[in-house]
Amino acid sequence: MEKQLKKQKSSRLTTRKMVMTGLLGAITVVLGQTPLGFVPIGPLNATTMHIPVIIGAILEGPIVGALVGLIFGLSSLFNAITRPTPISIVFYNPLISILPRILIGLIAYFIYRALRNVEGKNLRIVGSAVWIGIIAFLLKGIIQAIQGATYSVSFYLNILFVIVSIVLLVMMNRSKKGNEAVMISAFLTTMAHSLMVLGGIYFLYAETYMTNLGLPVETARATIFGAIITSGVPEGILAVIISTAVLAAVWKSKK
Repeated sequence: MEKQLKKQKSSRLTTRKMVMTGLLGAITVVLGQTPLGFVPIGPLNATTMHIPVIIGAILEGPIVGALVGLIFGLSSLFNAITRPTPISIVFYNPLISILPRILIGLIAYFIYRALRNVEGKNLRIVGSAVWIGIIAFLLKGIIQAIQGATYSVSFYLNILFVIVSIVLLVMMNRSKKGNEAVMISAFLTTMAHSLMVLGGIYFLYAETYMTNLGLPVETARATIFGAIITSGVPEGILAVIISTAVLAAVWKSKK
């Protein structure tokens, strides 16, 4: 009887993981096919397609994270084939389009697992510093928009993100155990994603990539690795805000 109950519990757990994989994978595909996959944040645009991978990994474990990452990678490959751009050729290679996306599901989980049981003042200080940095970056975008009198969708989104960031910062510091582990995991995973994809492009396709963009090949290192910062940082900020908010809501609903 006990063995049967354990088997049933395992089955329910497996079913839940499959459902979560399908749900988060579907969200990833929708993001890749619509403008929702790219959100203006600060002075730059950030992709959101990696965020369901991070949420799945932290919420359900490395297998779900890797599977959602696989769906993300296949969607990226599909987009490169069906909606080609001058740089789509680099994403025909699964080492660029698929493998890094699978790995971020594992990276997010193991960073989170390493940090989730860490207690103490230092981790909270780091988490608060991350939030303050995010708010400062968003405020920079708002100030630039005001100075240029460009009140676009980006301007209002940045105001919304600032409000959400301040609320989450206050909630984190008031709670006995904040969301520092989620925040740090989301940010570091996003940076790792940028490093793996752009690093792979540099080592495998630097000349082709630069030529297709119409840029001097000799500037490949500065251009490609510079993009790790210019794209990775705003994407990391977006990942921190959305992942923290979503996971906090999910965990609160389970209590």
